[in-house]
Amino acid sequence: MRLAGRSAIVTGAASGIGLATARLLAAEGAAVILADVADCGPEATALVRTGAAARAVTCDVSREDHVRRLFAISRQDRGRVDVLVNAAGIGLQRTVVDTTLGEWRRLVDVNLGGAFLCCREAVALMRAQGSGVIVNVASELAVVGAPECAAYAATKGGVLQLTRAMAADHTREGIRINAVCPGPVDTPLLDDMIAATPDPEAERRDIMESALLGRLGRPEEIAHAILFLASDDSSYVVGTALVVDGGVTAV
Repeated sequence: MRLAGRSAIVTGAASGIGLATARLLAAEGAAVILADVADCGPEATALVRTGAAARAVTCDVSREDHVRRLFAISRQDRGRVDVLVNAAGIGLQRTVVDTTLGEWRRLVDVNLGGAFLCCREAVALMRAQGSGVIVNVASELAVVGAPECAAYAATKGGVLQLTRAMAADHTREGIRINAVCPGPVDTPLLDDMIAATPDPEAERRDIMESALLGRLGRPEEIAHAILFLASDDSSYVVGTALVVDGGVTAV
């Protein structure tokens, strides 16, 4: 129970990495708010039935009023936020010339703007507490390039640099901030991106072969990396990018 007595917010908790993380943090003793633009009610109810403390909050992380409400609910419920996991995100399979301005702005608003808004609320609260941990979910595409992902990679690179800059600002205030950089993970987000390609079957095969392990990651594998960064096990880890990609960036 590495997070016993702690309060956590996980965005993007309706599916994929966010949902796996919410389940794992709850299993480790945290009281978890599952936040997503989609309904997390059934998942929160399922966690409560296991004896966990969990609550669902509908939140579009690109909207400042939604994010402020999310943190107000957490303060009302628990009086504090000990852990924030920014896992909310959307994808886009496009070259830069094929990306519309609307698509670009939406990706920036959700992937980078959502992390900014949630971090801003969390840092203000954690500063007053004197402690807290933030884990931002970036991507291996924050550290390497790849075809047809210009806007997505740009937002994830921004998330990683936001992480590093905030660590420089707030570590000595008792706030540890890190990023996890997943490789290709078997999630609905990846399914949607693959489905948008001309040959989805070949695309999935190519993605799997890009990993030295020869397979997609599982959301639970990323969740365990996030748990490490969120817990005291990583007490000397700050401002870093933990790459969990099956070896994609090793060669």
